[in-house]
Amino acid sequence: MSRLKNNGLPKKIRFQKDGYLFAFPIVFMLAALIVYPMAYGSYISFFNTNLVNRWKFVGFKYYIEAFTNQDFYKSVFLTFEFMILVVIGHFLFGFILATLLNREFKGRTVFRVIFMLPWLFPEAVIALLFTWIMNPMYGVLNDILKTLGIISSNISWLGSKELAFPSIVFACIWKGYPLVMTMLLAGLQSISKDHYEAAEIDGANKWNKFKFITLPSLKPILKTVVILDSVWWFKQYTLVYTMTAGGPGTATNLISLNIYGTAFNDLRFGMGAAWGILVFGICYLINTVFKVVLKDD
Repeated sequence: MSRLKNNGLPKKIRFQKDGYLFAFPIVFMLAALIVYPMAYGSYISFFNTNLVNRWKFVGFKYYIEAFTNQDFYKSVFLTFEFMILVVIGHFLFGFILATLLNREFKGRTVFRVIFMLPWLFPEAVIALLFTWIMNPMYGVLNDILKTLGIISSNISWLGSKELAFPSIVFACIWKGYPLVMTMLLAGLQSISKDHYEAAEIDGANKWNKFKFITLPSLKPILKTVVILDSVWWFKQYTLVYTMTAGGPGTATNLISLNIYGTAFNDLRFGMGAAWGILVFGICYLINTVFKVVLKDD
């Protein structure tokens, strides 16, 4: 009886009950915002439906057709190309800036805040900003390049099939590099200076210090960041849609935009849902591959 409290429950059971009550709101939100949409999307992927008055069961038809659909393949390959270029750009700029900001100099905190700004702005704002900068008539990019004598006439950066894709890649690199920069900077600051001093005493040069101290110390962070960054930008939609809507033609028609067009423009919700499930599988595969490749020795 000494273990029982006023409510008649043992102390351990009461603590467990309190834990469930505290966890319930976030579990409910995750179920409502993630689990239910995924489950419902999986359900309608087996139907030819417009979600109103047509529900024809087709089974795995849309999944099978996806592997023979040229539009699906082209969008997936284009998205992989987009993801690889963006992630490489993030790590290139992120590592350079993290290395520079890890040094001691006056005003370092101010520069850290400045370089973090792109990540703080919403994607729609960044997209509208670059759309204005790259406008062929009154964009500041053309004006600057003409002033420097690099070009002689205005260029339609987002209206050209050759330039639209690299233009959105550049905008996405500018938007996303602060995350990589911040994570790598945190990792660099966690490395003790004693390791570098000991390496210098042993005669190690800069490359050896980077290879045997910096890189192994950053490996856990690199693995996490590359997975998050790759999956995030593989399913990118807002920035690309706002800037080009997948055009001109299909030059920037990433798989996310293709799924949206299939579902909401063509009203083929079953096919769009099936393609969305396949993209989820691709993202899971990306995660698995990176974990295997970057596994700890």
